[in-house]
Amino acid sequence: MLVSYALKQIGLLFDVERRADLEQLSNDERADLRSRLAYPIMVVFEKWLLNEFPKVLPKGRIGKAIRYIYNIFPKLARSHLEGRLRIDNNLGENAIRPIALGRKNWLFCGNHDAAENAAIMNSMVGCRKANEVNFRDWLFYFKDQENLHPTTYVCALFLIVFFNFIYFFIFFIIG
Repeated sequence: MLVSYALKQIGLLFDVERRADLEQLSNDERADLRSRLAYPIMVVFEKWLLNEFPKVLPKGRIGKAIRYIYNIFPKLARSHLEGRLRIDNNLGENAIRPIALGRKNWLFCGNHDAAENAAIMNSMVGCRKANEVNFRDWLFYFKDQENLHPTTYVCALFLIVFFNFIYFFIFFIIG
């Protein structure tokens, strides 16, 4: 009963966010919509949290969950004032996920040089992704540059990038 009520209230808050996304509201319009629809839900939810916390075991799962949401509640409750703010941190978590996965994968590279090469490859893939560059086109451009400068660092770097791309693709993407 406690969990279903809390999830329903959180779902209502996300319904407001979905509505704002569907209507493609500006930041000011999103803040206004939140003030009208989401803030009253938050006020009722906060009262429910205060009422229910003394009734549950503080070290139990529900007690810990209520304490967690109550501790971050002042930040969440202010989201109705600013439309740029999100009520979740999904964008941040999605942005750092490849780094966290890469860091875990580097533990199994075998030696320091292989880990460094994998880190270079992951950095290049990340930069490519952040700048919306087609990696295949960039790789062929890089290969063309290698032909112009066969005795320079570019040649060695190309070999590292190319072979690590193959290694990265085979072992980390295909599986």
